[in-house]
Amino acid sequence: MPVARKSPSKSASILGEAASKEIRVNPVKPHDNIQNPSLILFLMSQVPDFSKVRALVIGDVMLDRYWHGDTSRISPEAPVPVMRVTDDDYRLGGAANVAFNMAQLGCQVSVMGVVGNDEAADELQRQIEMKQIRFIPEVSENAQTIVKLRVMSRHQQLMRLDFENTKTSPAISAQQVSSDLLKDHDVVILSDYAKGALSQCGELIAAIKKSGVPILVDPKGHDFSKYSGASVITPNMSEFEAVVGECESDADVESQGRDLMSQLQLDALLVTRSEKGITLLQGGESPWHMPTQAKDVFDVTGAGDTVIATLAACVGAGESYQSAARWANIAAGIVVGKSGTSSVTVSELQAANDQLHLSSRGVFSESEVKQLVKTAQAQGEKVVVTNGCFDILHAGHVTYLQEAAKLGDRLVVAVNSDETVRELKGPERPVNPVDNRMTVLSALACVDWVVRFDEMTPERLICELKPDFLVKGGDNDPANIPGNQCVWDAGGQVFALTYVDGVSTTQIVESIKKK
Repeated sequence: MPVARKSPSKSASILGEAASKEIRVNPVKPHDNIQNPSLILFLMSQVPDFSKVRALVIGDVMLDRYWHGDTSRISPEAPVPVMRVTDDDYRLGGAANVAFNMAQLGCQVSVMGVVGNDEAADELQRQIEMKQIRFIPEVSENAQTIVKLRVMSRHQQLMRLDFENTKTSPAISAQQVSSDLLKDHDVVILSDYAKGALSQCGELIAAIKKSGVPILVDPKGHDFSKYSGASVITPNMSEFEAVVGECESDADVESQGRDLMSQLQLDALLVTRSEKGITLLQGGESPWHMPTQAKDVFDVTGAGDTVIATLAACVGAGESYQSAARWANIAAGIVVGKSGTSSVTVSELQAANDQLHLSSRGVFSESEVKQLVKTAQAQGEKVVVTNGCFDILHAGHVTYLQEAAKLGDRLVVAVNSDETVRELKGPERPVNPVDNRMTVLSALACVDWVVRFDEMTPERLICELKPDFLVKGGDNDPANIPGNQCVWDAGGQVFALTYVDGVSTTQIVESIKKK
């Protein structure tokens, strides 16, 4: 049932109520015609399909164990807290956590690592197989299955106890990674925790390269030469600087990173930089810096595992390194807000990505705006749409755009193409081309998203967007505003807002001509 048509006078009470709403002032995004890799990558709105990705993780597998309990007193024997253990929890650690992160994204995962002939190995295998991951253990009588026991009280880590004996632990050899095994996988991750499993990393990489499978490495230590020939390595900033020296600026990271890529013959280098986000370097491509997406940092345990797991899942799904790095950065922002060794799901990735969309402002394509509006409305936000030529932005435009923004949560401005402006206004118009007009509009604090349309009226676009409010300046009759019926049919409302007498683009142009 269409709602009653609203006349301009009847909209006054709504505008009065909305006047108390604070107009949002957000940072302006660059125009999407600018060759900005981060903005180009922003066009993707759906998480890749990981269901067919077959991944092999090789490295230092570990069993993470957690003791949880309450501490309310100090021991009479020594100045230490006494904790009463109330819960015992197991999680996958090291390379096994990388595999778990990929499995959580829907990948088909195998993990290979060295374990001892002990109870911890049995528990590790049980935990791995519970997660629907294929385990390829290299059992050694000389090895001890690595266990990290964390003592937790009230979500705080009191102590960590490590059980390991890396001096006698054997390495995984190139012969153990057969060509038959590799042909069943789309991507290989080498997860190095410097516990011995990857001490023959160079030979492994050389053998794997013959299969043509991408090799991603999470490195460790001060010598990265053993990773020569890998596709990508993903050091954190401290690991990176330990190898190349201190970097005081982005330019230093880029310069030293390029040198490292050349020395190691890498396709790409991804440096995770904590609060500064990530930096991706590729041969023949401009450097790409992306700020951190973390809102609250609760625990960084396993964040590097999540980064390389998401990166590898995307590469295995056929995504570019830039796209893969963007999703990995979003995943890292999610996982550091969790307690302990954790993972990220596809639904969490999608939700975080949608939030990134909603927090961005600027000029977007029609398909992007449709997704933005859909996401905003799904979250209960009210969307306002208006349209026009906006050839020379003046006080009349700004007044009614500010009023329009107060009606809802998001304001979309649809802008006539140059061709339609000429049809409507004559051959000497527009004064400003459409790109310039949209850029100026996107800089207004009251405007969220700006989109171009190429028809004589925006009716088709409005009918597809189905906004909650459709508005025009006060010199328009709601009954004649294009797209009105679609909005009414969807339960929305149509208004004509304040009209400022004596101010129009045509009058401004004529005034300039006379002078």
